Amino acid sequence: MSKDPLNLSQNFLHLGLGAKSEAQPPFSGIDWYESYTARHEKDGAEGRLVALHRFTGDWPGWEVHPHGSEVVICIAGEIELVQEVDGAERKITLAKGDYAINQAGVWHTANVADEAEVLFITAGLGTLHRPR
Repeated sequence: MSKDPLNLSQNFLHLGLGAKSEAQPPFSGIDWYESYTARHEKDGAEGRLVALHRFTGDWPGWEVHPHGSEVVICIAGEIELVQEVDGAERKITLAKGDYAINQAGVWHTANVADEAEVLFITAGLGTLHRPR
């Protein structure tokens, strides 16, 4: 247990079964998610990843969470969330304090014209990525 505070943009948080919270190793890029899944697959679809990201441009790819929904909360700036629903793109603009939900199985990406900081609460098990 750390006596010092952890920064959510560097050390994400896992919320697991039995109301357990676990700080995660420092985020190191897209491959980090594979090791996250391996560390917490015992929690199944009930586990949640809490992460904070700052974006200065559009996301380079799409992602989908097949086993649960994801809450996307804009805490600074503005982000345009793009969801692929029934073969069509749905765009949702989020400003500070706004949130949207990516339902399980919905591919999504985001456009960021300037800069935005976004908090994610994700059912991370089995997350998939594809290029944009």
